[in-house]
Amino acid sequence: MKQITYALTSIFLFFVMLCFPKETLSGATDGLLLWFQIVMPTLLPFFILTNFLIHTNSIKYISQICGPVLQKLFRVSPNGSFAVLAGFLCGYPIGAKVTADLVKTDRISLSEGKYLLSFCNNTSPAFITSYIVIQNFKEEELLFPTLLILYLSPILCSFLFRRIYKIPSDISKQTPNQDSSIRFGFEIVDECIMNSFENITKIGGYIMLFSILFSLGRKLPIAPVLPILEITTGIPKILKTYTNFKTAYVLVLALTSFGGLCAVAQSNSMLNGTKLSITTYTIQKLITAGVTSLFAFTYITMMM
Repeated sequence: MKQITYALTSIFLFFVMLCFPKETLSGATDGLLLWFQIVMPTLLPFFILTNFLIHTNSIKYISQICGPVLQKLFRVSPNGSFAVLAGFLCGYPIGAKVTADLVKTDRISLSEGKYLLSFCNNTSPAFITSYIVIQNFKEEELLFPTLLILYLSPILCSFLFRRIYKIPSDISKQTPNQDSSIRFGFEIVDECIMNSFENITKIGGYIMLFSILFSLGRKLPIAPVLPILEITTGIPKILKTYTNFKTAYVLVLALTSFGGLCAVAQSNSMLNGTKLSITTYTIQKLITAGVTSLFAFTYITMMM
Protein backbone atom coordinates (compact mmCIF):
# COMPACT_ATOMS: atom_id res chain seq x y z
CA MET A 1 0.00 0.00 0.00
CA LYS A 2 2.85 2.39 0.86
CA GLN A 3 4.55 1.78 -2.47
CA ILE A 4 1.32 2.49 -4.37
CA THR A 5 0.80 5.71 -2.38
CA TYR A 6 4.35 6.88 -3.07
CA ALA A 7 4.04 6.03 -6.76
CA LEU A 8 0.72 7.86 -7.16
CA THR A 9 2.05 10.88 -5.28
CA SER A 10 5.14 11.03 -7.50
CA ILE A 11 3.05 10.77 -10.67
CA PHE A 12 0.68 13.47 -9.40
CA LEU A 13 3.58 15.85 -8.60
CA PHE A 14 5.13 15.15 -11.99
CA PHE A 15 2.01 16.26 -13.84
CA VAL A 16 1.43 19.24 -11.50
CA MET A 17 4.96 20.46 -12.21
CA LEU A 18 4.31 20.10 -15.93
CA CYS A 19 1.06 22.07 -15.64
CA PHE A 20 2.64 24.88 -13.61
CA PRO A 21 6.15 25.40 -15.06
CA LYS A 22 6.35 29.03 -13.91
CA GLU A 23 5.73 28.14 -10.25
CA THR A 24 8.07 25.15 -10.52
CA LEU A 25 10.87 27.29 -11.95
CA SER A 26 10.32 29.99 -9.33
CA GLY A 27 10.39 27.48 -6.47
CA ALA A 28 13.47 25.70 -7.81
CA THR A 29 15.30 28.99 -8.29
CA ASP A 30 14.43 30.24 -4.80
CA GLY A 31 15.47 26.93 -3.23
CA LEU A 32 18.78 26.73 -5.05
CA LEU A 33 19.64 30.36 -4.27
CA LEU A 34 18.80 29.79 -0.60
CA TRP A 35 21.02 26.71 -0.56
CA PHE A 36 23.92 28.30 -2.46
CA GLN A 37 23.95 31.72 -0.79
CA ILE A 38 23.03 30.84 2.81
CA VAL A 39 22.83 27.15 3.65
CA MET A 40 25.96 25.83 1.95
CA PRO A 41 28.42 28.47 3.26
CA THR A 42 26.83 28.20 6.70
CA LEU A 43 26.67 24.41 7.08
CA LEU A 44 29.46 23.04 4.87
CA PRO A 45 32.34 24.17 7.13
CA PHE A 46 30.62 22.53 10.11
CA PHE A 47 30.04 19.32 8.16
CA ILE A 48 33.73 19.14 7.28
CA LEU A 49 34.93 20.08 10.78
CA THR A 50 32.64 17.69 12.68
CA ASN A 51 33.55 14.89 10.26
CA PHE A 52 37.22 15.62 10.81
CA LEU A 53 36.89 15.72 14.60
CA ILE A 54 35.10 12.36 14.67
CA HIS A 55 37.33 10.54 12.16
CA THR A 56 40.55 11.70 13.85
CA ASN A 57 39.23 10.97 17.37
CA SER A 58 39.81 14.62 18.26
CA ILE A 59 36.38 14.81 19.89
CA LYS A 60 37.93 13.37 23.05
CA TYR A 61 39.59 16.74 23.72
CA ILE A 62 36.32 18.61 23.28
CA SER A 63 34.66 16.08 25.58
CA GLN A 64 37.31 16.72 28.21
CA ILE A 65 36.67 20.47 28.07
CA CYS A 66 32.87 20.67 27.70
CA GLY A 67 31.92 17.14 28.68
CA PRO A 68 31.74 17.33 32.48
CA VAL A 69 28.94 19.93 32.50
CA LEU A 70 27.02 18.47 29.55
CA GLN A 71 27.32 14.92 30.85
CA LYS A 72 25.79 15.85 34.20
CA LEU A 73 23.06 18.08 32.77
CA PHE A 74 21.92 15.79 29.94
CA ARG A 75 23.05 12.40 31.30
CA VAL A 76 25.15 11.51 28.26
CA SER A 77 28.47 9.78 27.71
CA PRO A 78 31.68 11.74 27.00
CA ASN A 79 31.30 11.20 23.25
CA GLY A 80 27.59 12.00 23.48
CA SER A 81 28.44 15.42 24.87
CA PHE A 82 29.95 16.31 21.49
CA ALA A 83 26.62 15.56 19.78
CA VAL A 84 24.88 17.87 22.26
CA LEU A 85 27.36 20.66 21.59
CA ALA A 86 27.13 20.31 17.80
CA GLY A 87 23.35 19.89 17.81
CA PHE A 88 22.71 23.06 19.79
CA LEU A 89 25.28 25.29 18.08
CA CYS A 90 25.55 24.22 14.44
CA GLY A 91 21.93 23.95 13.28
CA TYR A 92 19.84 21.43 11.32
CA PRO A 93 20.75 18.71 10.48
CA ILE A 94 24.24 18.67 12.06
CA GLY A 95 22.91 17.20 15.32
CA ALA A 96 21.37 14.27 13.46
CA LYS A 97 24.53 13.78 11.36
CA VAL A 98 26.88 13.75 14.36
CA THR A 99 24.60 11.43 16.34
CA ALA A 100 24.37 9.02 13.39
CA ASP A 101 28.16 9.07 12.90
CA LEU A 102 28.77 8.34 16.59
CA VAL A 103 26.37 5.39 16.42
CA LYS A 104 27.90 4.04 13.19
CA THR A 105 31.42 4.15 14.65
CA ASP A 106 30.32 2.58 17.96
CA ARG A 107 31.34 5.63 19.95
CA ILE A 108 27.90 5.66 21.59
CA SER A 109 25.22 2.99 22.00
CA LEU A 110 22.08 2.88 19.87
CA SER A 111 19.89 3.69 22.89
CA GLU A 112 21.97 6.79 23.66
CA GLY A 113 21.79 7.73 19.97
CA LYS A 114 18.00 7.57 20.08
CA TYR A 115 18.00 9.72 23.21
CA LEU A 116 20.42 12.28 21.74
CA LEU A 117 18.42 12.54 18.53
CA SER A 118 15.31 13.41 20.55
CA PHE A 119 16.64 16.79 21.68
CA CYS A 120 20.01 17.75 20.16
CA ASN A 121 19.07 18.55 16.54
CA ASN A 122 18.06 22.20 16.66
CA THR A 123 18.12 25.53 14.86
CA SER A 124 21.45 27.32 15.21
CA PRO A 125 21.73 30.49 17.36
CA ALA A 126 23.17 32.33 14.34
CA PHE A 127 20.04 31.62 12.27
CA ILE A 128 17.76 32.60 15.16
CA THR A 129 19.65 35.83 15.77
CA SER A 130 20.18 37.07 12.23
CA TYR A 131 17.24 35.67 10.28
CA ILE A 132 14.39 35.32 12.76
CA VAL A 133 14.90 38.13 15.25
CA ILE A 134 16.74 40.81 13.27
CA GLN A 135 15.52 40.22 9.72
CA ASN A 136 11.93 39.10 10.36
CA PHE A 137 10.86 40.26 13.84
CA LYS A 138 12.96 43.44 13.53
CA GLU A 139 12.90 43.66 17.32
CA GLU A 140 16.34 43.12 18.88
CA GLU A 141 14.87 43.13 22.39
CA LEU A 142 13.26 39.80 21.51
CA LEU A 143 16.66 38.17 21.00
CA PHE A 144 17.32 36.92 24.53
CA PRO A 145 13.81 35.60 25.31
CA THR A 146 13.59 33.96 21.87
CA LEU A 147 16.91 32.17 22.31
CA LEU A 148 15.97 31.21 25.87
CA ILE A 149 12.62 29.73 24.85
CA LEU A 150 13.99 27.84 21.85
CA TYR A 151 16.81 26.24 23.85
CA LEU A 152 15.07 25.78 27.17
CA SER A 153 12.34 23.69 25.52
CA PRO A 154 14.56 20.84 24.23
CA ILE A 155 16.59 20.92 27.44
CA LEU A 156 13.45 20.38 29.53
CA CYS A 157 12.14 17.75 27.11
CA SER A 158 15.40 15.84 27.46
CA PHE A 159 14.43 15.07 31.06
CA LEU A 160 11.29 13.36 29.74
CA PHE A 161 13.01 11.54 26.89
CA ARG A 162 15.78 10.16 29.09
CA ARG A 163 13.11 8.37 31.13
CA ILE A 164 11.54 6.95 27.98
CA TYR A 165 14.89 5.53 26.83
CA LYS A 166 15.86 4.51 30.38
CA ILE A 167 19.24 6.22 30.23
CA PRO A 168 21.26 5.04 33.27
CA SER A 169 22.49 7.64 35.72
CA ASP A 170 26.09 6.42 35.40
CA ILE A 171 26.30 6.70 31.60
CA SER A 172 28.56 9.75 31.92
CA LYS A 173 31.21 7.44 33.43
CA GLN A 174 31.03 4.91 30.62
CA THR A 175 33.90 4.88 28.14
CA PRO A 176 33.53 3.05 24.83
CA ASN A 177 35.93 0.19 24.16
CA GLN A 178 37.72 1.58 21.12
CA ASP A 179 40.97 3.02 19.86
CA SER A 180 41.27 6.55 21.23
CA SER A 181 44.55 7.48 19.51
CA ILE A 182 44.62 10.61 17.39
CA ARG A 183 44.87 9.90 13.67
CA PHE A 184 45.67 12.30 10.87
CA GLY A 185 46.29 12.02 7.15
CA PHE A 186 45.25 13.73 3.96
CA GLU A 187 43.19 10.68 3.03
CA ILE A 188 41.06 11.44 6.12
CA VAL A 189 40.73 15.07 5.04
CA ASP A 190 39.71 13.97 1.54
CA GLU A 191 37.13 11.56 2.93
CA CYS A 192 35.67 14.20 5.26
CA ILE A 193 35.42 16.77 2.45
CA MET A 194 33.77 14.36 -0.01
CA ASN A 195 31.32 13.09 2.61
CA SER A 196 30.45 16.67 3.55
CA PHE A 197 29.83 17.67 -0.08
CA GLU A 198 27.62 14.61 -0.53
CA ASN A 199 25.53 15.59 2.49
CA ILE A 200 25.30 19.28 1.62
CA THR A 201 24.18 18.29 -1.90
CA LYS A 202 21.41 16.14 -0.41
CA ILE A 203 20.30 19.09 1.67
CA GLY A 204 20.28 21.30 -1.43
CA GLY A 205 18.06 18.82 -3.21
CA TYR A 206 15.57 18.73 -0.34
CA ILE A 207 15.51 22.53 -0.06
CA MET A 208 14.83 22.85 -3.79
CA LEU A 209 12.10 20.18 -3.66
CA PHE A 210 10.30 21.76 -0.72
CA SER A 211 10.64 25.23 -2.24
CA ILE A 212 8.90 23.90 -5.35
CA LEU A 213 6.14 22.40 -3.19
CA PHE A 214 5.80 25.73 -1.37
CA SER A 215 5.51 27.59 -4.67
CA LEU A 216 2.96 25.13 -6.07
CA GLY A 217 1.00 25.20 -2.82
CA ARG A 218 0.21 28.87 -3.37
CA LYS A 219 -2.10 27.77 -6.16
CA LEU A 220 -4.16 25.73 -3.70
CA PRO A 221 -6.34 26.81 -0.75
CA ILE A 222 -3.83 25.49 1.78
CA ALA A 223 -1.98 28.71 2.65
CA PRO A 224 -2.22 28.24 6.47
CA VAL A 225 -0.25 24.96 6.37
CA LEU A 226 2.42 25.98 3.84
CA PRO A 227 4.89 27.34 6.48
CA ILE A 228 5.34 23.85 7.95
CA LEU A 229 7.15 22.80 4.77
CA GLU A 230 10.30 24.86 5.33
CA ILE A 231 11.18 27.40 8.02
CA THR A 232 13.13 29.91 5.90
CA THR A 233 10.16 30.52 3.60
CA GLY A 234 7.58 29.63 6.25
CA ILE A 235 8.53 32.29 8.80
CA PRO A 236 7.91 35.31 6.50
CA LYS A 237 4.68 33.63 5.38
CA ILE A 238 3.46 33.39 8.99
CA LEU A 239 4.29 37.03 9.72
CA LYS A 240 2.51 38.12 6.56
CA THR A 241 -0.57 35.95 7.19
CA TYR A 242 -1.10 36.73 10.89
CA THR A 243 -1.22 40.45 11.61
CA ASN A 244 -1.61 39.76 15.33
CA PHE A 245 2.01 39.61 16.49
CA LYS A 246 1.18 37.47 19.53
CA THR A 247 -0.17 34.72 17.31
CA ALA A 248 2.63 35.10 14.78
CA TYR A 249 5.34 34.97 17.48
CA VAL A 250 3.99 31.74 18.96
CA LEU A 251 3.66 30.09 15.54
CA VAL A 252 7.13 31.19 14.40
CA LEU A 253 8.80 29.80 17.51
CA ALA A 254 6.82 26.57 17.31
CA LEU A 255 7.83 26.14 13.65
CA THR A 256 11.47 26.98 14.44
CA SER A 257 11.50 24.41 17.24
CA PHE A 258 10.02 21.74 14.96
CA GLY A 259 12.24 22.67 12.02
CA GLY A 260 9.70 22.08 9.28
CA LEU A 261 9.20 19.02 7.10
CA CYS A 262 12.24 19.93 5.04
CA ALA A 263 14.46 19.67 8.13
CA VAL A 264 12.84 16.32 8.94
CA ALA A 265 13.67 15.06 5.42
CA GLN A 266 17.23 16.38 5.72
CA SER A 267 17.68 14.71 9.11
CA ASN A 268 16.32 11.45 7.75
CA SER A 269 18.96 11.47 5.01
CA MET A 270 21.63 11.75 7.71
CA LEU A 271 20.37 8.64 9.52
CA ASN A 272 20.99 6.18 6.67
CA GLY A 273 22.88 3.14 7.88
CA THR A 274 21.58 3.36 11.45
CA LYS A 275 18.51 2.06 13.26
CA LEU A 276 17.54 5.55 14.38
CA SER A 277 13.85 6.18 13.61
CA ILE A 278 12.79 9.34 11.80
CA THR A 279 9.15 8.72 12.81
CA THR A 280 10.03 8.73 16.50
CA TYR A 281 12.23 11.78 15.96
CA THR A 282 9.36 13.65 14.28
CA ILE A 283 6.99 12.89 17.17
CA GLN A 284 9.57 14.10 19.68
CA LYS A 285 10.13 17.32 17.73
CA LEU A 286 6.38 17.94 17.71
CA ILE A 287 6.30 17.47 21.49
CA THR A 288 9.17 19.96 21.83
CA ALA A 289 7.37 22.39 19.51
CA GLY A 290 4.29 22.13 21.74
CA VAL A 291 6.38 23.00 24.82
CA THR A 292 7.98 25.87 22.90
CA SER A 293 4.62 27.30 21.86
CA LEU A 294 3.43 27.19 25.49
CA PHE A 295 6.49 29.12 26.68
CA ALA A 296 6.21 31.58 23.78
CA PHE A 297 2.53 32.21 24.47
CA THR A 298 3.20 32.77 28.18
CA TYR A 299 6.05 35.20 27.50
CA ILE A 300 4.37 37.23 24.74
CA THR A 301 1.12 37.46 26.71
CA MET A 302 2.94 38.82 29.76
CA MET A 303 4.95 41.33 27.71
CA MET A 304 2.17 42.71 25.46
